[in-house]
Amino acid sequence: MSGPQCCANPPVLNPSSSNGSVEEIGGVKSYVSGSLNSKLAALLIPDVFGYEAPILRKLADKVAAAGYYVVVPDLFYGDPYAPENAERPLSIWIQSHSPDKGAGDSKPILEALKSKGISAIGVAGFCWGAKPVLQLVTLDEVVKAGVILHPALITVDDIKDVKVPIAALGAEFDDYCPPEFLKQLKDASNPEVDFFLKIFTGCEHGWSVRYNEEDEVAVKRAEEAHQDLLDWFNKYVK
Repeated sequence: MSGPQCCANPPVLNPSSSNGSVEEIGGVKSYVSGSLNSKLAALLIPDVFGYEAPILRKLADKVAAAGYYVVVPDLFYGDPYAPENAERPLSIWIQSHSPDKGAGDSKPILEALKSKGISAIGVAGFCWGAKPVLQLVTLDEVVKAGVILHPALITVDDIKDVKVPIAALGAEFDDYCPPEFLKQLKDASNPEVDFFLKIFTGCEHGWSVRYNEEDEVAVKRAEEAHQDLLDWFNKYVK
């Protein structure tokens, strides 16, 4: 996993722009937004730039406003990818931050949410976060649906054991997960499990959480993806 697309448009960190708070959930520092009263939760797994990315936190707030208790975990433990660090390119950084480890570290978060009275969880992953999602949806009956957005590092085999509805939102121009691969993923999925595939024309890898907020077209495309994510959760996380 390397190349310009994944490193393009790194977020400018401004955590104060969001509405939630930072708490420890399942032993992992996490951005949390929303109320436990709904008994429904959403776990949003970040891309390589981590849980402080302001657009991701704003999305978390948007999902929370729709009635979910939202958790965005710091699965990099204060060490997100920093493209300005030339001595630690992405190919080196990821050796310490594998998606498999991210999936394992997310398990206690699911347990913590259940202990808080959560009865249904939707999980969504962006880029790096997609592979943990495809593992988490096979682990616990409380996980009702998954969404992967401009995924990276996944294989066709990752979909074969998935038994809950999955939505895959891809970009027309994506070096890591081109539309052709996502179509293969859908073909390999369990035909008895709902699989929604949508390719966003004119978009590149990362478009849903890394975009110029002054670009009306980019904002519209991202908000469409955000609504698709919410619609999927609203349909199945109950």
